[in-house]
Amino acid sequence: MTGAPASAAGGPGAPGTRGAAGASGTGSGTGTSGMGASGAGSGAGASGTGAGAGSGAGTSGSGTGACGAQGPKAPRGAKLSAAAVNQASLWNVANLLTMLRLVLVPGFVALMLADGGYDPVWRAWAWAAFAVAMITDIFDGHLARTYNLVTDFGKIADPIADKAIMGAALVCLSSLGDLPWWVTGVILGRELGITLLRFLVIRYGVIPASRGGKLKTLAQGTAVGMYVLALTGPLATLRFWVMVVAVALTVVTGADYVRQAIVLRRQGLAERKAAAEEADA
Repeated sequence: MTGAPASAAGGPGAPGTRGAAGASGTGSGTGTSGMGASGAGSGAGASGTGAGAGSGAGTSGSGTGACGAQGPKAPRGAKLSAAAVNQASLWNVANLLTMLRLVLVPGFVALMLADGGYDPVWRAWAWAAFAVAMITDIFDGHLARTYNLVTDFGKIADPIADKAIMGAALVCLSSLGDLPWWVTGVILGRELGITLLRFLVIRYGVIPASRGGKLKTLAQGTAVGMYVLALTGPLATLRFWVMVVAVALTVVTGADYVRQAIVLRRQGLAERKAAAEEADA
């Protein structure tokens, strides 16, 4: 007999219309209401995000659609895994190169002073350690910036490693009588002074590394490396003039950093004053 559906006749499938009430999104399935089939009339409600099926007398589907809307829950331990990854990022290639330079410092000193400090063979090995340190100094910063490997450890350890290997070389050379102490004092005094100056003005901004500063680093590394080697004749004369250039760049770029720090501080104070006046107005 092709009459009205069981839901319209008030048969057992009538409760299936409760599927339509699920439109409020409180957990019951939304969409088309169930229709009684073969007198049993099991109601079915189709949701946009899930499906709820009523069994038996056509009761509305349980709110699996609501669960589907929430999406899959993160597995247990996900936060711990993310924290472990962040901790492991300390051991990236840039930081490993920085650590290598720190380890090379005592090794360089031992090689430099072996056999009284004047054996050409030991000095050649010391030069090799110094050269590796200088080369890794170039690559670790480049890798950290290029591949987003910058870490708090790297920010602190990198400048320490730079000054440690350079300072160790200068002190060794001066203690052996190969380099005047005033040269060591000028270079180390400039490096430590500019580092302190950067920290003092950090509240106003960051003093960027200039081209002159990079050229100074190259000149210092070349000059000190030539002094580490037991050179004689024209090469010994050449290294003297390279060191003169390095000292001159050290002084000039140091004065330029002081100028930048003064300008940066004045700008910072002016901006703070303007912000305070605007807030008062």
